Amino acid sequence: MENKTLTKSTTDKRVAGVAGGLAEYFDVDPALVRLAFVLFTFLGGPGIIIYIVLALVLPESETVVYSGKAKNDDQQPSMFVG
Repeated sequence: MENKTLTKSTTDKRVAGVAGGLAEYFDVDPALVRLAFVLFTFLGGPGIIIYIVLALVLPESETVVYSGKAKNDDQQPSMFVG
């Protein structure tokens, strides 16, 4: 049985990695978690407060997944260097 811990994501990060970490832990799409935070915030709920608390409390993930492609591999080299 896999021992899962709730951490902030280092690979699926938009602001602090909280939504990505929750999505990895619960095995759901990170966009759904982000949408839930937005809905909780705009519908008068404590979405932003929960996000901030989790960003401060959750540790960073120690596992790094290598995708095989660097961030700038798809960019063409510039002719003008300066």
